[in-house]
Amino acid sequence: MTGSSRAEIRDGQVSVSELMACTGLECVSRLADGTFRPPAMAETLPFKLLLPEVGKVELRATPEARFCNLTNTIHGGWAMTMLDTAMSLAAQTTLAAGEVCPSLETSTKFVRPISIHSGVMHVTGYVVVRGRTLITLEGRIENAEGKIHAHGTSSCMIIPRKA
Repeated sequence: MTGSSRAEIRDGQVSVSELMACTGLECVSRLADGTFRPPAMAETLPFKLLLPEVGKVELRATPEARFCNLTNTIHGGWAMTMLDTAMSLAAQTTLAAGEVCPSLETSTKFVRPISIHSGVMHVTGYVVVRGRTLITLEGRIENAEGKIHAHGTSSCMIIPRKA
């Protein structure tokens, strides 16, 4: 671990200092194009991140049988995680280098069940308002035909870079 402190190491992923040197849009773009290795959570709940725009992120995720609950539908935690991921990444696209934006709250409304037969789900997160200290977001999970299965809101706090 020469040259990096333990806090800098993220299981073979890009270092925290390298992440902090990028704008949020650069960071999310590098995740999308494969330049940056995604965090291990993306292996647990896999998805494909499409190239982002400022304030907007799209994911593609296919529900799997391992995420079913007792009623044989996809567990709500899967949908909540997909929405939280898309909205948080959308917030990140608005950040300057060195800024971070942890989630303050995320809320999800379930409209129709998701099953292993639902196919590829389109998960979108977008910024509604980007203020000086707070980012307000909305997100949607839709099937390939555009039918909404869940939607949500989130807010993230902007923490400025350290001088």
